[in-house]
Amino acid sequence: MQLGINLLCLSGFIDAEHLGRLRQLKDMGYDGVEIPVLRGAPEHYAWLGQELDRIGLRRTSTSVVPSVHANPLSADSAERAAGKDHLDWALDCAIAMGAESVGGPIHAPIGHFTGQGATLDELKRGAEIHHALAERAASNGVYLSLEPLNRFETYFLNTMAQARAYVELVDHPACRIMYDTFHANIEEQDQPRAIATLGQHMGVLHVSENDRGSPGRGQIDFAAIFSAVRANGYDGWVTLEAFGAGLPELAAATRVWRPLFPDFDTLSTESLAFIQQNWREAAP
Repeated sequence: MQLGINLLCLSGFIDAEHLGRLRQLKDMGYDGVEIPVLRGAPEHYAWLGQELDRIGLRRTSTSVVPSVHANPLSADSAERAAGKDHLDWALDCAIAMGAESVGGPIHAPIGHFTGQGATLDELKRGAEIHHALAERAASNGVYLSLEPLNRFETYFLNTMAQARAYVELVDHPACRIMYDTFHANIEEQDQPRAIATLGQHMGVLHVSENDRGSPGRGQIDFAAIFSAVRANGYDGWVTLEAFGAGLPELAAATRVWRPLFPDFDTLSTESLAFIQQNWREAAP
């Protein structure tokens, strides 16, 4: 596996002031970082990719659908076109920095609800856009990792059964699923069973505690999760995700108003050791 860390625990926009922290993560033993792509131009991410190459860190990226006015599921052709343009921009940034995966809830606007679950028309519209995006991603050596969220953040993809059905509808090998233990802890009755349901469609594993703090300090049974993941034959990105307080870009979705870990150094060192030990012990 490749051990990563989502940098939303530092900032929603990674730039020169964070390079010292990136070097620190490399020295600790992280294989790579998950870069938030929420704003900025591909040129910035090309620069960041060069810096990550110098440091020796591999990378994935994570993005969101920022607005109902750029919604790839919308029945409104202008909103749907804006959604496609936004996803193309996110992919352009990922390609520029040499990311291996474009992940996150890049399927529906966070916090937007219609009063019902996903309709067949929405599924078809989304699948058409994600198929085209996956095709372009694959031609650039990138894959998609769509992230199902809990029911309080989206109505579109919540469970692994829904996620598997959706990637099968998209019908492209470069369209995969990001499995997040926080969201699954809310939506799934049994996480190992959900992981088995997802099968070979996992693109990135997000290691996230039930309170979004340091993994191992909460209620999630990571030993069972890692055993199920390894039994599936997965050996890709295993990425820590924890959130600091008051990140403006995602505060409306994450509802994080208090510190969830003592400090960045404690989070990164403690989590690295926890994930490595539990991954080893879960060997089939």
